[in-house]
Amino acid sequence: MKILNFGSLNIDYVYHVDHIIMPGETELAGDIRLFAGGKGLNQSVALARAGANVWHAGMIGEDGGVLREFLEENGVHTDYLKTDSEGRTGHTIIQVDRNGQNSIVLSGGTNRMITETIADEVLSHFEQGDVLVLQNEISSIPYIIDRAAAMGMKIVMNPSPFDVHIADCDLGKVNLFLINEVEGMQIAGVSDPDAILRSMAELYPKADVVLTLGASGSIFFGDGKIVRQPIFHVHAVDTTAAGDTFTGFFVSSFFAGHPVEECMKLASKASAISVSRNGAAPSIPSLMEVRETTLSCKR
Repeated sequence: MKILNFGSLNIDYVYHVDHIIMPGETELAGDIRLFAGGKGLNQSVALARAGANVWHAGMIGEDGGVLREFLEENGVHTDYLKTDSEGRTGHTIIQVDRNGQNSIVLSGGTNRMITETIADEVLSHFEQGDVLVLQNEISSIPYIIDRAAAMGMKIVMNPSPFDVHIADCDLGKVNLFLINEVEGMQIAGVSDPDAILRSMAELYPKADVVLTLGASGSIFFGDGKIVRQPIFHVHAVDTTAAGDTFTGFFVSSFFAGHPVEECMKLASKASAISVSRNGAAPSIPSLMEVRETTLSCKR
């Protein structure tokens, strides 16, 4: 079994501020840093650091060579990472306030240049039973889902950012959803976590669902089983890659056949470690570090 992450890659411009800026307001940033990022790249790095054998497919511009190098340095295969000589790599402008909360402006760049032809070429290297991980920051997602499902791949979907393009996707072909509370509300039309899970089960009865709830922990629902996982105690510095870290560690462990309880605990602990550090991908811990770090759960 191989894992393909067909996803975005961004150069993150991170500004540390006292508070998230309001309309019409000007604020002096205390610190400015550049990081490798993008939900796709973050999740590929998290998968690799969690011990998975993962290939990243996507597109960068000539200015994105640093992202290819970063993936390779972190053990991610880049055979199917394309470069467009005329496009500009996707990038973000991220505000991080004194409490570690963030606000993100995203420019898609070459992430929005994925065509059906490119998708077909990439998917031709994979087969039935392989795992496809998707977010919603690249173009041609509906086509990729349809083709992967027809091939018999196992489809993992993190529908973030949730926008009008999601309506074009046949989400009934997804095998595993990883969503936060806001995305769950947007998909299911209800706000209570248990109601979200019930609605997801009705809408997509063949899919397992992991719902992350921030300080309230996370819940797995699938195959008639519910597993609730509290968060671990840490001092939050930057929450930018928390969800991506959770996704990578959960997917790696889940498709390796580990018990769901173990997968949830591992992913929650890895996510907690990541929020205690600055940056997106650079904040993601290794599997050994997660196993060796002692943290207590917040009940």
